[in-house]
Amino acid sequence: MTQAKVHFFPSEPLVALLGNPNCGKTALFNLLTGSRQKVANYSGVTVERKEGRLHFDSGKVIRILDLPGAYSLYPRSLDERVTCNVLHGNAIGEKRPDLVLCILSAMNLRRNLRLVLSAKRLGLPCVVVLNMVDIAKRQGLEINTEALSGLLGLPIIQSVGIEANGADALKHYLAQLDWKNLSALQVSNVDEGEESTVDHSAHTESDNIEVHHILQSLNLDQIIPDEVSDRLDAVLLHPVFGPIILCVLLFFIFQAVFSWATWPMDMIKAGVEWLGLIISNALPDHWLRSLLIDGILAGVGGVLIFLPQILILFFFILLLEESGYLPRAAYLLDRLMGRVGLSGRSFIPLLSSFACAIPGIMATRSISNPRDRLVTILIAPMMTCSARLPVYALLISAFIPDKTIGYVLDLQGFVLFILYIAGILGAMVVAWVLKRFTSEKLRLNALMMELPSYHLPRLSNLAIGLWQRAAIFLRRVGGIILIMTIGLWFLASFPLPPENASGASIQYSVAGMIGNALAVVFEPIGFNWQISIALVPGMAAREVVVSSLATVYALSSAGAEAADALVPLISNSWSLATALSLLAWFVFAPQCLSTIAAVKRETGSWKIPLVMLSYLFGLAYLAAFITYQLSLFFGLG
Repeated sequence: MTQAKVHFFPSEPLVALLGNPNCGKTALFNLLTGSRQKVANYSGVTVERKEGRLHFDSGKVIRILDLPGAYSLYPRSLDERVTCNVLHGNAIGEKRPDLVLCILSAMNLRRNLRLVLSAKRLGLPCVVVLNMVDIAKRQGLEINTEALSGLLGLPIIQSVGIEANGADALKHYLAQLDWKNLSALQVSNVDEGEESTVDHSAHTESDNIEVHHILQSLNLDQIIPDEVSDRLDAVLLHPVFGPIILCVLLFFIFQAVFSWATWPMDMIKAGVEWLGLIISNALPDHWLRSLLIDGILAGVGGVLIFLPQILILFFFILLLEESGYLPRAAYLLDRLMGRVGLSGRSFIPLLSSFACAIPGIMATRSISNPRDRLVTILIAPMMTCSARLPVYALLISAFIPDKTIGYVLDLQGFVLFILYIAGILGAMVVAWVLKRFTSEKLRLNALMMELPSYHLPRLSNLAIGLWQRAAIFLRRVGGIILIMTIGLWFLASFPLPPENASGASIQYSVAGMIGNALAVVFEPIGFNWQISIALVPGMAAREVVVSSLATVYALSSAGAEAADALVPLISNSWSLATALSLLAWFVFAPQCLSTIAAVKRETGSWKIPLVMLSYLFGLAYLAAFITYQLSLFFGLG
């Protein structure tokens, strides 16, 4: 006899935020809960429901769920299915919401109202929150909220999600609400379960008619164009000038990553040197001193120095998100991506993968076509994530001269730009190959994506986004990177070398033996035993490769070198061919183990992760082999 699974839910009332993408739903979630949730200006960011709590002065607490943005309650993608499962009470481990807050964008009532009408049919208590009323007034839109409330049969609360007190009216309403008697907000109870295709078609037609009637009654049935956005789009979406502007913009970003980061990187470098000198003077020549200087300081300090470059890159990504430009970039790239069998909708997950492949892979839930989603997952790790940036920066700083060409072009930034482009082109080639083996029936390349109005980015959102990125990076430095660095130091320090040993002590250690064994495999692509050692812990996190190289070379030296000595050490001991080969390896090499686990979780089996590991390792080895052999041919060895 099997026992039924019982779920125990918290006693606090549960409120779900429901709305279309770009309606300001997540911004309201921040105001209500104080949660530092990322706010973005394109659909597909909120790929999972997010939870927070709203505390009232009376001591009352309610739980709030920020559901993924949805255009309808007839799910066509995985993120919309998450929303539907919660609203229908089918989410595992979660009760059905006690109240639904339907977030309306005052700038797009025609589309947003359809979702409200669908929510009414669920039989759940509903309240409408009319957001972005400030922008609507500036555009000349006057919305009679009392009349709209009467037409919908639901209470309406106004809000401005981007202002600090923009949700005060909503908070006051929720504080005064009788949570034990919400029947007055429960309009109908037509659909208990998910609706059939016939119901969908019938409801869609009736909803369109009702929305048209509502807009006519409010004298809002005429579309008011956004003149500023239209003028900007005439240039930024121009078939000739648009792609050129996008390329120039990306090129400028990668130039800034190197040129702007010099001063803060020098500050961190000086701090690491100062700390290493203090430890060296305070401790005798002992294993503890070696652990602190050659292990922890060399490894962690070697990675930490690249934090400014990561933050500069993310500053520009957040700036493009906040301004509303990213969906335009997807539009510009739709034709190119269509030629390789994808649509522009894959652009957002792939762009997210430049931060980290894991959220990029999760963001593919917004792609309704199964074939497009699978291919996007397979090529997402080829986007150059922020974890690769320290490796690129290390090798570029060591082997590419720091000089400006023509008073404008920073050579190091140009090489970084080329590496990012190489990853993108490689991903497009893989997508094109997969297209050749895909049934025509599974291809759906049409792009339908909302283009939100342009607006000035809010400094508070930029600051929150950068702080989150810095916190994630520092947690990795103090977590997995620190653990792997200490572990590698132990493997590289023991057993001790025999008496009268002529080489460095690390060559007689466990790590040295592993490195020498792997060097046989990697010798054809120019990797020495030190690089071979660093690649193993690098599977845990890409940044670990830098800390591993710093630890290995610190222990390989005759004395305790400073942590910042890695650049001159590798520039003097490696050939340019080896450096170029390692760069080519990292363009294609698989990401961290967490990425593989995320692919397994999203696809539901080990088949796709194993396929991904196989083809990425094969591409990485082939690219490194060709690069190394060509470099030797041209005398760069």
